[in-house]
Amino acid sequence: MVGIAFREVIVSDRRITGLSADVIAELVAEVGPLWRDWHRDKLAARPRKRAVGAGAKHRLVFVDRLLATLVHLRHAVAHDVLACWFGGDRSTITRAIGGVRPLLAERGCTISPGVRLRTLAEVVDHLGAGGKTGVIDGTEIRVRRPAAGRKDRDKFISGKSKQNAVKTMVVTDGDGRVIFCSPAQHGSCADITHARQSGLVRQTPAPRRGPAGVGPGLRPRRPRRRPLGPADPRADGPGLQ
Repeated sequence: MVGIAFREVIVSDRRITGLSADVIAELVAEVGPLWRDWHRDKLAARPRKRAVGAGAKHRLVFVDRLLATLVHLRHAVAHDVLACWFGGDRSTITRAIGGVRPLLAERGCTISPGVRLRTLAEVVDHLGAGGKTGVIDGTEIRVRRPAAGRKDRDKFISGKSKQNAVKTMVVTDGDGRVIFCSPAQHGSCADITHARQSGLVRQTPAPRRGPAGVGPGLRPRRPRRRPLGPADPRADGPGLQ
């Protein structure tokens, strides 16, 4: 389903799968026959109207199924993205990963159990318990203009980009890995409002107060004044016409 050049790029770049080309070749030679036997037994276990092997052939060969599974295990890539990479449908990628992953697990290729963070409170507790740094930022995604007559149509207009958008708040760790993504809000929602509605302000401990009653790094910002230049009419004083 994919070209030879695309397959060679995935195999040659170790950052994509985390394995060298020699290890991938060993997996193909070892797991490939097991997958074919598993697939043949699966077809023979159900009543059939045609002989095994009849009908359309697989467009996604075993090598592509193995590469898609390795990429998914390493980067947790969504099946929709893998479907775009390998030129198929999401359901095809789902079935491919479901068939290859158990065979890799029998060989010892598994993902170590980690921490699953489902809510923002769990994210804050996880970062605080380990003394880790978290980076919070709001991002906008441009969307189509809502249909005419919708009551909240104007709420999608972002005050920053002046376009129809939805906004979400993303939390990453110090290395840039995404650990939380909040539900989407209208584009007109400010970042601080979004943080308050999601409970981030309430769950984050308040900074310690300094001598002046303001925590470190939270000094009040004064409005920036634009300096008067020679080109500014106000700089020439009275007498201008």
